[in-house]
Amino acid sequence: MVATGAFDILHVGHLRLLGEAHRRGHPLVVGVEDDARIRAWKGMTRPINSATDRAAMLAALRSVDGTFIISGDPDFAGWREYCAILAPLEPHALVFTVGDPHAEPKRLAARALGAEAWEVPHVPKRSTTRIAGRLAGR
Repeated sequence: MVATGAFDILHVGHLRLLGEAHRRGHPLVVGVEDDARIRAWKGMTRPINSATDRAAMLAALRSVDGTFIISGDPDFAGWREYCAILAPLEPHALVFTVGDPHAEPKRLAARALGAEAWEVPHVPKRSTTRIAGRLAGR
């Protein structure tokens, strides 16, 4: 099973997503979006932590069996691109949070890959953007 995202500042929402995925009983591999993609999507102040640091922190979690870094043109985040990236992994399922801005491409990629699409509930008021805003005094 595969989850992908920024995972910039690890928080309880991430832990619940990964924990729920792990509880479903299949090996979990996490794709971490590279720094250039995050910067393009979220602005010049992001990411806060480098892709290699984010991948290392995730790999240290009991619920995660492995990590990889997703690189490439930030404008390419459609379902075909997700398929190309994830096909070699032959995932049983793609796991993502309800409300993920890339949920539809992930659903379509799951269908094309013959995988299930598992949506895990969002944890209200828990996001990297919210934490970074508090730290910046906004």
